[in-house]
Amino acid sequence: MIQVDMTIDAKGLSCPMPIVKAKKAIHKLQPGQVLEVQATDKGSKADMKAWAESTGHHYLGTIEEEGIFKHYIRRASESEAKNEAKFPHVIRNEELADKINDPSIIILDVREPAEFAFGHIPGALSIPLGELEERIKELPQDKTIYVVCRTGTRSSLAAQKLAEKGFSNVWNIVPGMSEWNGSLEQ
Repeated sequence: MIQVDMTIDAKGLSCPMPIVKAKKAIHKLQPGQVLEVQATDKGSKADMKAWAESTGHHYLGTIEEEGIFKHYIRRASESEAKNEAKFPHVIRNEELADKINDPSIIILDVREPAEFAFGHIPGALSIPLGELEERIKELPQDKTIYVVCRTGTRSSLAAQKLAEKGFSNVWNIVPGMSEWNGSLEQ
């Protein structure tokens, strides 16, 4: 049994809301204390891990019980904490719509497979954020990569990860699929 100092309920919420709630709650804890975030969004497992790593907090793990993901994050000390940085290279949905037929680009959709199946940008490659690390070799480093998710939060984390791995021409698409007005494939 994991000793927790605070539990928050993010059940029924999709990205970015579990992270938003976790951000607010973690600042109420002392360094070393543990936050439990309960969520039902399958993508929250990768989201919580990536967010914790990007802010210096310690992702302890996730336990799934009856469709509820219980994420455990230990608050970082002041010396360990990092300022959360939004990925600096951003492109708006409308700008991307003009580029989707360009063969020199890749549109990388980092949402969960079910989200992708219900509609995605034509030609987009599906690699969920939680699989990005193990599948990164599927992406050519010599192409421009536009990363999309539902709102721009998960894609920001993915774009950061790609940049850290040596990808030099990466863009985060905002606001993402939640407001995509272009054509869709299913």
